[in-house]
Amino acid sequence: MKKVIVIHLMLLVVGSFQLLAQQQQKDVEKRIDEIISQLTLEEKVKMCHAQSKFSSPGVERLGIPEIWMSDGPHGVRAEIEWDSWNYAGWTNDSCTAFPALTCLASTFNPELAYKYGVAIGEEARYRKKDILLGPGVNIYRTPLNGRNFEYMGEDPYLASVMCVPYIQGVQTNSVAACVKHYALNNQEVWRGHINVKVSDRALHEIYLPAFKAAVKDGEVWSVMGAYNQYNGQHTSHHEVLINDILKGDWAFDGVVVTDWGSAHDTKEAALNGLDIEMGTGTDGLTSSTENAYDYYYLAKPFLEMLKSGEIDESVVDDKVRRILRLMFRTNMSKARPLGRKANQEHFDVAREVAQEGIVLLKNHKSFLPLDPETTQTIAVIGENATRMMTIGGGSSELKTVHEISPLEGIQKRFTKANIIHSMGYASGPSAYGRVIPSHLDADSLKQAAIQVAKEADLVLFVGGLNKNHEQDCENGDRKSLNLPFGQDELLSEIMAVNNHVGVVLVSGNAVAMPWQAQAKAIVQAWYLGSETGHALADVLSGDVNPSGKLPFTFPVKLKDNGAHAFDALSYPGNGVDQVYKEDILVGYRWHDTKQIKPLYAFGHGLSYTSFKIHAAEVQSAQYQAGDFVKLSVNISNTGKQAGAEVLQVYVHDSKAAVMRPLKELKAFKKVKLTPGESKLVEFSIPVDSFAYYDEDKEEWQLEAGQFKLMVGTSSQDIRKTLTIEVK
Repeated sequence: MKKVIVIHLMLLVVGSFQLLAQQQQKDVEKRIDEIISQLTLEEKVKMCHAQSKFSSPGVERLGIPEIWMSDGPHGVRAEIEWDSWNYAGWTNDSCTAFPALTCLASTFNPELAYKYGVAIGEEARYRKKDILLGPGVNIYRTPLNGRNFEYMGEDPYLASVMCVPYIQGVQTNSVAACVKHYALNNQEVWRGHINVKVSDRALHEIYLPAFKAAVKDGEVWSVMGAYNQYNGQHTSHHEVLINDILKGDWAFDGVVVTDWGSAHDTKEAALNGLDIEMGTGTDGLTSSTENAYDYYYLAKPFLEMLKSGEIDESVVDDKVRRILRLMFRTNMSKARPLGRKANQEHFDVAREVAQEGIVLLKNHKSFLPLDPETTQTIAVIGENATRMMTIGGGSSELKTVHEISPLEGIQKRFTKANIIHSMGYASGPSAYGRVIPSHLDADSLKQAAIQVAKEADLVLFVGGLNKNHEQDCENGDRKSLNLPFGQDELLSEIMAVNNHVGVVLVSGNAVAMPWQAQAKAIVQAWYLGSETGHALADVLSGDVNPSGKLPFTFPVKLKDNGAHAFDALSYPGNGVDQVYKEDILVGYRWHDTKQIKPLYAFGHGLSYTSFKIHAAEVQSAQYQAGDFVKLSVNISNTGKQAGAEVLQVYVHDSKAAVMRPLKELKAFKKVKLTPGESKLVEFSIPVDSFAYYDEDKEEWQLEAGQFKLMVGTSSQDIRKTLTIEVK
């Protein structure tokens, strides 16, 4: 009886909160109506476009503030000058650099995503930002995309689950997250104009789910459009993507912002859902007396169309309503917190994300962990052991309070070892939009590294990619899957003189590994931010047991990737159009369905301990639409160390009316276990998630028939398979 009363009281409390929230929203909408009625047409239009590089104007006459934005999504970018891309030279705009979103995705830990969001949101709030431009959720289609490191991998379900708590965490600070880049911005080469042609199935099943989750589940307050075109129309003012899907089907009530310079037409921008235009080509103040920002597409040209009656005033009213709604959530919120910047708690969050995101790809005969008390000679070879990775990369470049290098982290943890560093190779300085070769002699660097390797007991090679143009960097794609700057050849020669070599790859992308068989251990370390060296040393020393899982597939060679399995029209396109010929078979869907063995599979990641899945069972064998499959999995830690495993549940449609992937991720949970400990892990998987998008009916279709639930620890490592029937 008492339990019933408690539940009843809880329902009453929840209901009261919901009623209060609804009333508050009604009050806000009423206030917005009052404000709009007092605005002149000129003032309304002014709110719809930039006034500087990173702000849009308010209305001083009515006390309406400006909106200030900042690049993310891994930290709050240093201050930019009002009207140029030069840094403003402030001394108080350093930040915490958080790990790149590929690392966050590889944690497979939504709770960490929330902590990450809260921390970065606090920093944005402290810096008086109203919109933080992140997270990025574009799908990893090709390993050559220069901006993959900013995204959450190749699987739409993983990206959906991980982006929602990030958004919710940011917005607890009355700072709007801005999910980007909506949509189909899956390469940097020709990004400003390439016209993507993709099936409706692939659009809805692969490329839109994370955006949908951001809107429907994360309740994100702003969305950034993309540069590219889709079916002949630019995506930042797209009738189908924005009017029909985003603001129609998904009922998005926030603000659509351009990517900087992604608006192309006044009437399309006005009528197809764009709310705030930033960074258009007339950037800045001209030498004339008039402000060039007034000539943006949503500025004077928009005003003229409104005055002539070509566009109805209700169009601008809707944009202003959305902008004011965002303001009441951010800079006009009475409950807005103060924020905090670059404190120890934030560095701790950055370190924790890095620790859980690092992926142990290979560990031959337990080469790792290394004994922290070792007195051996350790050769740390590679430019990435000392290179700052918060510099470069484009708009995600950060000015951090500190960045602990891999070498510094190793030196501080392995204090009794004789540690020698040799560069081995050099990449040249960072520069946006161009490659600057190093002035150092490549052969001299190589020979010095080989000599150091000869003298060492073991080698830690810290290489990979960096944030230079044509590496992991905005506005350009990689030229090859192989490691740049002669690293493959250098590694082969190092391994010829020392057979105790562990490789640490710093990158946001998959790379080819012709030396993979000779490496004793391979660690995928990502871009780890401020605490890079500490987190890496935590894992190398065994202070932290690695638990990261790959959020995308490593192909053996480029042609094994679905986007590259066809002609150039599939990637990078012909300069005008591009066709996604692999359709829905992106990443592991391609590899598994086409039976192409990957170098390392999606979801793969080793541990210093071992786990065993003993049993898996479902509550029932039969389901129908609207049901949830109740799945329980028994797992134990059979090793000698505490650790964490990620249980992954894939679904296979046994007999489908349309082509379907061999398997698709539908659930996952990270499970932490002490040695000898067992846990019963329970999943509740919506049967409706087994549906495919029916292009003829333009809706989701759940077929009747058998489905297999495949439980494993990667897309290639399935341990238990169960069969259920859907009516």
